[in-house]
Amino acid sequence: FDSGFPPDVATEAKKLHSQYSNLSTYEVDISRKDFRGVPTVTIDPETAKDFDDAISYRALPDGSEEIGIHIADVTHYVPRGSVIDREAQKRATSVYLVDRTIPMLPPELSEDLCSLKPEVERLTFSAVFTVKGAAVIERWFGRTVIRSAKRFTYDEADASLAKAGLPYHKELSALWRFASALRKKRFEEGAIMFGTDEVKPVLNAAGEVVSFKRTVYTESHQLIEELMLLANREVASLVSKRLGRKNRLFVYRIHDVPNADKLGELAVFLSAIGYQLTLSRQGASQKDLNRVLAEAKGKPEERLISTATIRSMAKAVYTTKNIGHYGLAFDDYAHFTSPIRRYPDMMVHRTLATILEGKKVTDDPTHIEEMAVHASAREVDAAEAERASVKLKQVEYFAKLIGERRAGVISGVTEWGIYIEDEATGADGMVRLATLTDDTYEYDPKKFAAVGRATKRRIRLGDPASFTVERVNLEERTIDFSLAS
Repeated sequence: FDSGFPPDVATEAKKLHSQYSNLSTYEVDISRKDFRGVPTVTIDPETAKDFDDAISYRALPDGSEEIGIHIADVTHYVPRGSVIDREAQKRATSVYLVDRTIPMLPPELSEDLCSLKPEVERLTFSAVFTVKGAAVIERWFGRTVIRSAKRFTYDEADASLAKAGLPYHKELSALWRFASALRKKRFEEGAIMFGTDEVKPVLNAAGEVVSFKRTVYTESHQLIEELMLLANREVASLVSKRLGRKNRLFVYRIHDVPNADKLGELAVFLSAIGYQLTLSRQGASQKDLNRVLAEAKGKPEERLISTATIRSMAKAVYTTKNIGHYGLAFDDYAHFTSPIRRYPDMMVHRTLATILEGKKVTDDPTHIEEMAVHASAREVDAAEAERASVKLKQVEYFAKLIGERRAGVISGVTEWGIYIEDEATGADGMVRLATLTDDTYEYDPKKFAAVGRATKRRIRLGDPASFTVERVNLEERTIDFSLAS
C-alpha cells in the first residue's frame, strides 16, 4: 500500500480543492434538491476523518416522516477516467491501520472537499424515504446539497438518544424508532445478527499503545447500520428492476450460502463447547445461527463463537452476478454509502446517475466484472493489513507486561499448545503444552481440548483462564503465556 499519491494526482487534488473549497463561491446546480434547511447530522467513530454519510429527518404535515440518507457526491469531483479516478480504481479501498489511514482519495478530497463536515455546504447523492411507521411508502434518489448541523460521535449520539433536552434528541429518537423496526424485520426475515463488540488500541501522541478500548455495539451504531443498509438495498433494488435482475452492468455486493463442510466443522466445534447447531440437507438455517449467537451473548466464549461463525461463512464479494446476500437476507444489495473509501461505491453512483438521467448504461460488462474482482482482492489485502497492524500494536503493548498476571478465555487448542485470548485487549498468546507441569497433556481434536494423561483434566475451548505473560517476540509478532489456572 502506497501512503503517498503520484505527483499528477496530488496536483489535480489541489486544483479541485482550490476551485471548490468554498461552495458559496459558485452556484449550486439548480437540478439538485436543496436539503440545507433540513435537520441533518453525521454519526461516526471518534477518530473518523472522512465523513461519507449524513442523515436527515423531518416530520411531514400529513403525519408521515421523511428520512434522508445523504452520501458524499465524490463522482461530481472525480470524472470517470481522470487521474484521480484511475488512482482510486487501482487502490480500490482506504486502509485503516491502527496509527494511520492510507486513503483511497487524496486528503484534499477525502478529509475536506467530499467529507460531510458540520457547518459547511456539501454536494451529496441521496436516498430519501417517506415512511409511515416501519413502512417505506415513497422513495427518491438524486443529487442534493446539504449542510450538516452537527458531527456526532457514537457516544454523543447515544447520550442524545437517552436524554431529552440534548441536541437532536427528537430527531434521533424518531430515526431510532424507524431503524429498530427495520432491524426487527430484518431479523424476522433471516438476517444473521453478529453485532460483536470490538477491542481497539488507543495510542498516545508518540503512536504508542496506552490502553485498549472496547467499542460496544450500541443503539447509535445500529441506527446508522440500518439506515445505510436500507439505502444500499433500495439502490440495488432500483437498478435491478431497471436493468433486469440478470444484468451484468452493475456492481452488486453478494454473499453466497455457507459451504456445507464448513458448517459441519462449525457444528462440531460448537458441540465441543456445549452449543447445538442443527444441520439439514440445506445446511443451517439463519434462525438457528442467530439462536446460537444469542445464547452466547455476554458469556466468555461469545467472541470465540462469533468469530468461528463468521469464518464458516462465505466471503462477501463484489460482482456483476446478483445472487443476493445470505447474511443480510437481501435479494438485492450493493455498496452505495461509502464512495470516499470504496471504489465500488463510486461505480454504483455512476450507474445510478446514468439510470436516473434516463440514459442507457453502455459500460462493458467484462470490464466492470474485472474491476469488481480487483476491488474484492484489494479489500482482502486491506483487511489483512489492518489485522496485522493491530497484532503489531498488541505485541508492542505486551512487551511492557512481562510477568503480569491476567485473565482471558481459551481461544484455540492445537497439538503443540493452547491459545488464550486476553480479556482486556483481545490479543492472543500461546501456552506451550510442554510447559504444563502438573500432567502430560495431549491434544484431542474431537473435543477441541488438551487432556491430561493421568488426571484426565480437560483444558477446552471457551474455558476461562488465568495466565502470566512470559515473553514477546516483536519480529515474529508472537506472545507466550504460562497458564496460572
